[in-house]
Amino acid sequence: MNQRIKSDFASAEIKSLGAEMTSLMDNEGTQYLWQGDPAYWASQSPVLFPIVGSLRNNTATIGGSKTCHMNRHGVVRHMEFTLIDSTESSATFSVCSTPESKEKFPYDFEFQVKYSLNGKTLTTSYTVINKDKEPMPYFVGAHPAFNCPLFSGEAFEDYVVEFDQKEYACCPRMINGLVDVEHRTVILNNEKVFPLHRSWFSYDAQIFDQLKSRSVKLYNPKTGRGVKVDFAGFDYLVVWSSKNGGNFVAIEPWTGLSTCSDEDDVFEHKRGVKILAPNASATHSFDITLL
Repeated sequence: MNQRIKSDFASAEIKSLGAEMTSLMDNEGTQYLWQGDPAYWASQSPVLFPIVGSLRNNTATIGGSKTCHMNRHGVVRHMEFTLIDSTESSATFSVCSTPESKEKFPYDFEFQVKYSLNGKTLTTSYTVINKDKEPMPYFVGAHPAFNCPLFSGEAFEDYVVEFDQKEYACCPRMINGLVDVEHRTVILNNEKVFPLHRSWFSYDAQIFDQLKSRSVKLYNPKTGRGVKVDFAGFDYLVVWSSKNGGNFVAIEPWTGLSTCSDEDDVFEHKRGVKILAPNASATHSFDITLL
């Protein structure tokens, strides 16, 4: 099932499988969201919970004596959500833990995703509800990929990623889905902008784990067109495109990271872990604005 929402300036579509956005268009018909191509990357905007990235060997100890087994980016991206509320401009989806999900992540939870359009801005809110009797550790993240270039006649290299503050960004390398924090590359040296080039993604994503900025733009400076992502509720940002030249760039706000080279395999020891008390809830939101 696909649910369409709209504002005076834009529209979005979301499918119930994974509560994944499948379209983000302005009223002129410009499609901003990557439409998926298995030759490069078949997904479009998966929702990541209760992990972001990968666990070492897809396994970690959790809750003291339990074990979790999860493939990259967690379990909800492959689960069927239920639409629980909708208006012309918003839609809220929900999914609850199942016996199958508890074999991978041994907690009772509800996870809600709300999409709201206001003018040219789409707000996505993730609400985590702990329905277990024990404190629940978790991570949450977004993975929207945007068409780059947006228009015919443009090139990938015409676009830039620009942060709202000058950054010294010395980014760790991602290897086999994990993060090598001992080996870093300077991407920004007291700068706001790095021009896009395929070589940035020749091995994997760029991981910004020490940012001051909480806003970033992906756009063509010649036209001013692209997207702005505001991610105040997230401490980390991942920027990624496929190694084989897909015409997209993913701008990914995450609350944590894949297991890092200096970490053990205890879930609660991972960077950025959130701990939610029984019967408590927490919401993490970010905005995408069409430029």
